[in-house]
Amino acid sequence: MKGLVFRGKGDFGVEERPKPQVVRPGDAVVKLAKSTICGTDLHILKGDVPTVAPGRILGHEGLGTVESVGPGVAAFRPGDRVIISCITACATCAACQKGMPSHCATGGWVLGNTIDGTQAEYVRIPHADTSLHRAPAGVSEDGLVMISDILPTAMECGTLNGKVRPGATVGVVGAGPVGLAALLTAQLYSPMKIIMIDVDENRLKVAESLGATHTVVSGPDAVKRVMDITEGAGVDTAIEAVGVPATFDLSQEIIAVGGNIANVGVHGGKVDLHLEKLWDRNISITTRLVDAVTSPTLIKLVEAGKINPTKLTTHNFKFSDIEQAYSSFAAAAANKALKVIIDFE
Repeated sequence: MKGLVFRGKGDFGVEERPKPQVVRPGDAVVKLAKSTICGTDLHILKGDVPTVAPGRILGHEGLGTVESVGPGVAAFRPGDRVIISCITACATCAACQKGMPSHCATGGWVLGNTIDGTQAEYVRIPHADTSLHRAPAGVSEDGLVMISDILPTAMECGTLNGKVRPGATVGVVGAGPVGLAALLTAQLYSPMKIIMIDVDENRLKVAESLGATHTVVSGPDAVKRVMDITEGAGVDTAIEAVGVPATFDLSQEIIAVGGNIANVGVHGGKVDLHLEKLWDRNISITTRLVDAVTSPTLIKLVEAGKINPTKLTTHNFKFSDIEQAYSSFAAAAANKALKVIIDFE
């Protein structure tokens, strides 16, 4: 089979690899129909994720058809159409029992990280019973593949960790795919205002179409604009959805007394924590790797039309053109790219 292989910092390409096989009783092998590129994949290529060794097939998102299963798999059979979770969960270890499968003793974020991932024609899924979800029929698969990662990431790391509540004011710093997914999931909790902040005016226009009440172009006047919108109070929830020092700084600048800063971005370098300004403001700062525990609920919401993640999709590429897809996604502003779908069928 063919897979997209990370060869080292800044170097990657499609290579011929052996087709994966069932190794353990709980494994399933899935034939990919769709995958997608995540901002985390770009962080890997920059060298920000040292756990990813050269030679690894990238990708942790996907949807496809079960090809084969081990004797320990009870919930799925060959031919089932499934959504692949970016988090592999054994469901029995101490971390899983605490509701943190992202830190599963024999799983967690392994796909495209410590084992070969989903940007390939086939992928092996450990702990298949608790790491796959049945794909509902009659729903856009371009939308369902968002259940792999960005929707649960936005929901858990942003909306839930940020304690979004009815009547609150939310500031989302970064209007990329995850930030826009946070906009979609935050609306489930009826905040009064959702302010989207980004340097890219095209993305802010998309945010408006998805329900943002206000947009702010990031720059020297961004804090003042947010304070004007909130009548000097700041935002009750700041969702940092980029992962660079400037956006974390901005989140600290706009947070209200008693507010919650929910970090979602993948940080490859240090940031400054301004306790000299925040020590007496009763704020909370949360970090989290997505656990994907909300995925079953999100599937129901997508199936019911309460969330429409297909609006986050801007580009479709055949797998044979995946290197071009990476180029388009890496230059997202120039290409007006949000979520890029890789089609295998």
